[in-house]
Amino acid sequence: MKDYHISKNNSFYTIGLSYLKADAEVRGKFSLNDAAMENILVEAKKLGIDGLLVTSTCNRTELNGFAQHPFQLIKLLCDNTSGSVEEFQEVAYIYKNNDAINHLFRVGTGLDSQILGDFEIISQLRASFNRSKKYGIANPFVERLCNSVIQASKRIKNETEISSGATSVSFASVRYIMENVADISAKNILLFGTGKIGRNTCENLIKHTKNTHITLINRTKDKAEKIAGKFHLVVKDYGDLQTEIRSTDVLIVATGAQSPTISKELIHTKKPLLILDLSIPKNVSDNVEDFDNVTLVHLDQLSRITDDTLERRKQFIPEAEIIIDEVKGDFIQWLETRKFAPVIKALKKKLKTMKDEEMDYQSKKLSDFNEQQADVISNRIIQKITKQFANHLKDDNVDSDTSLELIQKVFQLELDTP
Repeated sequence: MKDYHISKNNSFYTIGLSYLKADAEVRGKFSLNDAAMENILVEAKKLGIDGLLVTSTCNRTELNGFAQHPFQLIKLLCDNTSGSVEEFQEVAYIYKNNDAINHLFRVGTGLDSQILGDFEIISQLRASFNRSKKYGIANPFVERLCNSVIQASKRIKNETEISSGATSVSFASVRYIMENVADISAKNILLFGTGKIGRNTCENLIKHTKNTHITLINRTKDKAEKIAGKFHLVVKDYGDLQTEIRSTDVLIVATGAQSPTISKELIHTKKPLLILDLSIPKNVSDNVEDFDNVTLVHLDQLSRITDDTLERRKQFIPEAEIIIDEVKGDFIQWLETRKFAPVIKALKKKLKTMKDEEMDYQSKKLSDFNEQQADVISNRIIQKITKQFANHLKDDNVDSDTSLELIQKVFQLELDTP
């Protein structure tokens, strides 16, 4: 995208992996916490990268940014995770320029979500941009693109029914519990982890199961107490986790740790225990399945649950794609104007130089020369001339490349290097 004068690096890339080819274990190796994402931005800036978004969710990890070669971004990712380049290449996708733009629109509008129409990703994308802006690595292209994707997402949510009906990871987990646990309203449920997914799951549990035997545990107790107070639930200390597991029938794990927080060493119960792991990377060790009475279900299994709601959502994909094309068209049009911005800037500079020279000449030649008035009139004429050229270049029927070349030649313009 060198011709658009938006970055000193040559091309815009998306490199990443998602649920489509990478299972939970592999995605866990490439997941990024806040510190790792911030470190990538710092390192990228040192490399001279001037526009980059870093996003990591339970479904995907992506870097969207400018680079001389995609390997620059791949190396940044692998250096800050436990995954290797070889592992990445087995499941990765790499998009360039327009394909990368198209991909980000589909991701940000929920069309590429593990659960169709799940708009959770848009808040992640907004957070990614704010993080990049904080570290001074969000150039005008990245800002405009993010705003366009957010605009498309809002329109799709408001103008279509692609997000209608209760379908999300938290709802899917509750639905699984209701379908697989008899007499659920009388069972003991333990929710470990009260982040966003934990909170949503808690609300769905109360709404759909009518269960009042829900206990909350979080490493930071006051966070759990805020939710508990809202729903009149019991909160226990983190140190009580093992004891609480003994008496629970359903354990829901929604912690954000980088390694398992639940293993078989914590389980000392003979009655049936259903464990749902809603975390990436996995926060429940596979060794819990060594017990015959324990059933472990992971996020990916829950996300594959399809029902009438999801099938209904699919019919609204064409409407969503029309909206994406409209918003993306506006973005591309803006991008095209960036192509001739340096020429217009150089033209304005050249006309101003010509004006200054003529003003200097006339001020020496004419004793009653009104320099202030002449300056105002000259500047207005320059503004009108450059606007006329800009409108000409925006015309769809005009070969802008040929016109740009002619303008540069006629006015002998020297362009600033990006």
